[in-house]
Amino acid sequence: MSVTNRTAKRFRLLTAAFVGGLLVLSACSAGQSVTPTSSSSTPAATSSSSGSVGTSSAATGSGASSGPATSGPGSTVAPTTAAPVSDASLSIGFILEPSSLDFTQADGAAIPQVLLTNVYETLVKLDQSGTIMPSLAQKWTVSPDGKTYTFTLHSGVKFSDGAAFTADDAKFSIDRVTTAWKPVAYRAQMAEAASADIKNVVIASTTVVSPTVFKVVLAKPSNSWLFNLTGRAGAMFSRTGVADLANKPIGTGPYTFQTWNRGDSIVLARNDSYWGTKPSVKTVTFKYFSDPVAMNNALLTGGIQVVSTVQTPQALGQFKTGDKYQIIEGATDGEVQMTLNDGKAPLNDVRVRQAINYAIDKKAILQNAWAGYGTVIGSHESPNDPWFVDEADKYPHDVAKAKALLAAAGRSNLTLNLALPPVPYATAAAPIIISELAEAGITVKATNVTFPVWLDQVFSKADYDMTIINHVEPRDIGALWANPTYYTRYHNPAVAKLLADGDAGTPTEFIADYKKAVVLLADDAAAAWLWSFPNLIVADSNVKGLPKNAVGEAFVLAGLSVG
Repeated sequence: MSVTNRTAKRFRLLTAAFVGGLLVLSACSAGQSVTPTSSSSTPAATSSSSGSVGTSSAATGSGASSGPATSGPGSTVAPTTAAPVSDASLSIGFILEPSSLDFTQADGAAIPQVLLTNVYETLVKLDQSGTIMPSLAQKWTVSPDGKTYTFTLHSGVKFSDGAAFTADDAKFSIDRVTTAWKPVAYRAQMAEAASADIKNVVIASTTVVSPTVFKVVLAKPSNSWLFNLTGRAGAMFSRTGVADLANKPIGTGPYTFQTWNRGDSIVLARNDSYWGTKPSVKTVTFKYFSDPVAMNNALLTGGIQVVSTVQTPQALGQFKTGDKYQIIEGATDGEVQMTLNDGKAPLNDVRVRQAINYAIDKKAILQNAWAGYGTVIGSHESPNDPWFVDEADKYPHDVAKAKALLAAAGRSNLTLNLALPPVPYATAAAPIIISELAEAGITVKATNVTFPVWLDQVFSKADYDMTIINHVEPRDIGALWANPTYYTRYHNPAVAKLLADGDAGTPTEFIADYKKAVVLLADDAAAAWLWSFPNLIVADSNVKGLPKNAVGEAFVLAGLSVG
């Protein structure tokens, strides 16, 4: 069986198991109390995402979601044995460095990759299966109408500056998303008021009931809100510790920020005053490489112990001999896509977008650009999404059909610009795509841009024709495709309505409406989706606790150990 087929089969099995779990769990009552001995959440424990761009690449977020993620009454979490606290250190290789340490003001998935869960914690978090679990909240309840969430917080929790974490900080943090955050996608997730750039109010009120009890009342039921709380919009901040977040992150997490050597590395140190189980590894260095080959060489020569995400899958063979290294292959929620500027001629013509999709051979692109790791997709979805619909064969490679569509649109001999961010999957896929589009009569002028330029020119100003980016945040379909001001500039009221109705509907309606939206996006050829990005990690064989699947936005350090 080929690598591509093996990966696709694994994704299908994983998806079937996850969706099957959702169907079983949907019987939980809306008023159920969730405690640390339950496996998770509530009927609204669902998904969506965030609003950022970066790490493997880029992107997203506002309000899509996943459906119930809970365990029935009486179920328990299997006990885990923490590795002993040690003086060990780890150095982990990454490609994209954060532009700032303050994700309340700057976009980019590279920021929460370092800080979320490690330095900043949330009231609830995701486990490896994508199930919502207790974190700073030891339990929570949801009212029968699905609108009132009451969180009981752990007592005795302190921020790294020594200040106590209480319900006042929880209220401050959630309220502050609307009033002080810059990225609109995240403000929209916790919006407490409508504004020019946020139309829908999400939260009706937040209330401190006691130092350890915090209550949130939603404006309407939402299948995505609790899941969104596991992401950066749910990060808990100290009321006295937000003066200089770009340089001095202060959180409750198992690690504290130590140093940032710009252009090189960020160092986190174990928080020895951490309220929970202390991590085994004392210091962790996030080491940044602009060249993936240099990152591989650093692992081979002992400069790092982990390649966080393999950017040269064709080179994996050098790590497969002997028992010195381990290769971890799993899933992510990322969608690698060639984004098309749907609000700008000629790409505002569906015939042109469909022609582009027919002109490219996605299977060949995946095989030649990424050694077949991942799975071809045809709409904005990961095979992990509970609303996954296989649209991979929506536009089979057909140059003649592409030419006919371009002729019908009056766009034969078309020239388009392609902005390429500095990520290996984009530079690997681009030459193949350019050659294939040329066969259909489309000339592509590619320009390499730095990631700060990409964020400004493409993501912020939508000054582009096409770009290649991996949208890494989980279940971000609403962020990209229900907001016509987003950089995709896509506008289809039918898709926006399906996503809004699904989020507010029953779990069954939620999944059904999202599936319909996925199909409509494919019909519209809203982008040229390429492949679902795999989780590929290479590490020294003595590094334990590395995740098989990339879940959520953080590279979680707490479970790692060496030995």
